[in-house]
Amino acid sequence: MANEQVQRKLSTLPAAPGVYVFRDHAGAVLYIGKARSLRSRVRSYFTTSGSDERAFIPFLESEVGDLTTFVVANEKEAALLENELIKEHQPRYNVKLKDDKDFLSIRIDPSEAWPRLTVVRRPKPDGARYYGPIDSATSARQTLRQINRFFRLRTCRDTEFKARVRPCLQYQIKRCPAPCVKEVDREAYLAQVDLVGLFLDGRHDTLVEDLERRMRGAAEGLRFEEAAGYRDQLRAVDRVRARQRIATVQAIDQDVVGLHRAGDQVEVALLRVRGGHLNGVRTYELSGVSLPDDELLSSFVGEYYRRGGTVPDEVLLPCEVEASEGLEGWLSDVHGKRVHVLVPKRGAKRRLLEMAAENAEHAYREKTRAREDLEARLGELQRKLRLTKLPRRIECVDVSHSGGADTVAAVTAMTDGELDKRRYRSFKVRRVDGGDDYGAMYEVLARRFGRGRDGDAGWELPDLFVVDGGKGQLNVALAALKDFGIEDLAVVGLAKEKREGGEETAVERVFLPGQKNAIPLPPRSASRHLLTQVRDEAHRRSNLLRKTVGKKRSLASQLDDVPGVGAKTKSRLVTRLGSLKAVKGASADELMRAGANRKQAQAIVRAFQGLPVDGDSADAERAALDSAFEDVE
Repeated sequence: MANEQVQRKLSTLPAAPGVYVFRDHAGAVLYIGKARSLRSRVRSYFTTSGSDERAFIPFLESEVGDLTTFVVANEKEAALLENELIKEHQPRYNVKLKDDKDFLSIRIDPSEAWPRLTVVRRPKPDGARYYGPIDSATSARQTLRQINRFFRLRTCRDTEFKARVRPCLQYQIKRCPAPCVKEVDREAYLAQVDLVGLFLDGRHDTLVEDLERRMRGAAEGLRFEEAAGYRDQLRAVDRVRARQRIATVQAIDQDVVGLHRAGDQVEVALLRVRGGHLNGVRTYELSGVSLPDDELLSSFVGEYYRRGGTVPDEVLLPCEVEASEGLEGWLSDVHGKRVHVLVPKRGAKRRLLEMAAENAEHAYREKTRAREDLEARLGELQRKLRLTKLPRRIECVDVSHSGGADTVAAVTAMTDGELDKRRYRSFKVRRVDGGDDYGAMYEVLARRFGRGRDGDAGWELPDLFVVDGGKGQLNVALAALKDFGIEDLAVVGLAKEKREGGEETAVERVFLPGQKNAIPLPPRSASRHLLTQVRDEAHRRSNLLRKTVGKKRSLASQLDDVPGVGAKTKSRLVTRLGSLKAVKGASADELMRAGANRKQAQAIVRAFQGLPVDGDSADAERAALDSAFEDVE
């Protein structure tokens, strides 16, 4: 039974379409749903029935403190309002898919003079074309690599494109026509953009027909090199088509949703069918889900397409959802043409639903086995290091410098055995100079532990903190913890064993607080794999950061040394061209357009070409300078 306030509202609910909002006793939003009839839908949650097996019902009596409803004209308006309210309130019990790293799309804007592909997190209504979502950053890189190999589009950023004065390596290996500096047929370039769109959209049959037509036309015109390019593109498409597992009867675009439930653990699988061919399978793990299946599916579909999923012609679901006509209307508006939400009972579409359910069950079992294996590996590490709790979150710090200069540090993170790049942190050492490793380590850890102690969002302390080094580095970490009053954080040092001459061996050892002798880690143990993985990542990141900082300092130093170029001019050039690297590669004309006068532009070009800035120059040097200024009047 509901409380008195909710009970009074239940008695006055209209039999009209709308949106309902459940709130807890403090006023926070618990769940938002839509209904074709508010009266029947909302009342069903508070009607006790021995046959009602929905797991969502029991929580209502204890958690719901208030109910708000919104009456609208039709189901489509209900779907639109539900969408806006979910984005605004982020309800606790509505489906939340994994973080943005799982939602990558490839973007291309045909309105640009020379369009290029970029990977984005959140599609925007900016007139560009978006393709995705893509499974992961690795999949996105592989897709871009394949496209760059067979479809010749530029890959450089706009700042680099504008600043370039000569073709880059991509042109040399025939993967870009170099529109930055060469005369390129724009119509032919945009034709390649259209072909890429067909490839990314999975419309391979249409793409093959187009490529074959272009290849024949090029061959008949005796443009054999162009025909060979189309031939290579056809082969690339054929390889992708060969990996497709099924073909449906209808050549339409479909998303097929299947789910597998084990208590409050749910795995959802989504099959992407494009042009009648199975284009890909994605699975989503939803934990702690008490929603009934129909509510879960409706919430999942809304969240998936709200977060950038490409809307197809049909969405196939395993069961009916509330206000499906409104859902169809909202999806049709997003898609730009009619979308059907179907629950097929037989035939080829039903078999697709069965396949989606099988994929969901398979993914659930695979993830369950992976979790069990992870528990065993983390348990081994806990026992080996005598930790009080399972080290689900691990961080590691590494300090790097170049002969005492450009001192930086990187903190890398691991969550449940996987590197967690969202929690990586980079530091520039500010108060320590001259290669003082211990001083630099203390400064970095003081900043890291300080923010963790103060409760800053995203800086929560891990279960285990690893320092790259032996007893000295470990003692620095312990001192930092003591100074900040942190007593419950486990810290260890990790270093390779050294021979008498100081040469490192392959033996990894862990240094524990208060223990004289280090613990050797067996070569093929899970504990060694986990610790060395996060340590090696910290080492890689800190070295990369040091090189980046050193390169920027070197470029800045070169620009500072140019006579007649002051701080204001330098700032103006960097701001307008985008980076010091762009300033270095800019021509004199581009430097003048960015804010330098003629004398400053000449001096900058000479400085970065290694030519004398003042005084007379040799004929060869003058010739080189004349070449750099050949387009300047």
